[in-house]
Amino acid sequence: MARYGMTIDTKRCVGCNACTVACKINNNLPNGIMWTRVLTEGGDAPDTPAGVFPNGKMRYVTLSCQHCENPACTKVCPVGATYKDPETGVVRQDYDKCIGCRMCMAACPYTGVRSFNWEEPAYALEYAVGDADAPEHQKHVVEKCTFCYQRTSQGKTPACMDLCPARARNWGDLDDPSSKVSELIASRSYQQLLADEGTRPSVYYLV
Repeated sequence: MARYGMTIDTKRCVGCNACTVACKINNNLPNGIMWTRVLTEGGDAPDTPAGVFPNGKMRYVTLSCQHCENPACTKVCPVGATYKDPETGVVRQDYDKCIGCRMCMAACPYTGVRSFNWEEPAYALEYAVGDADAPEHQKHVVEKCTFCYQRTSQGKTPACMDLCPARARNWGDLDDPSSKVSELIASRSYQQLLADEGTRPSVYYLV
């Protein structure tokens, strides 16, 4: 039993989008689908600074599923397609059960972390890329970050963490006080997105 989570050091993150690319490639995501995005506090457009010159500042916030300890999405799914893995605490999607009602998308307070395949998934390349055992994408289902379950279930780390050149990401068991993520949370100031929603997200942004 574990409770997997991630820390993202906002002082280290340079907004390079390596996490976005790693996620897309390793999970063989269809065209137009991204499970991880890099946002800034200044606006919706990429690399938008906050503040007014000469006091502007740039702070990147990478956004994906927060793998909440108290997820809103699992409570509204009528068929149990979105659920918490009892062994890891990771919020997962069962594509074969999903009926495409998108109730989970409506309930999730983190706008844009889920996507919906309106059509048969299409790809830029004629062959699959990334992990050989990445889940196959389907039409009319909801998708999102899985913490690279196909990797972590084999003792590996999520692809976004592996490729981060600034080493801004750490991943591990939040219930293990000796894990790197637990040590960082104990020693650094941090923020959790929309903490007042009561979802208890498992992603911590170090500040």
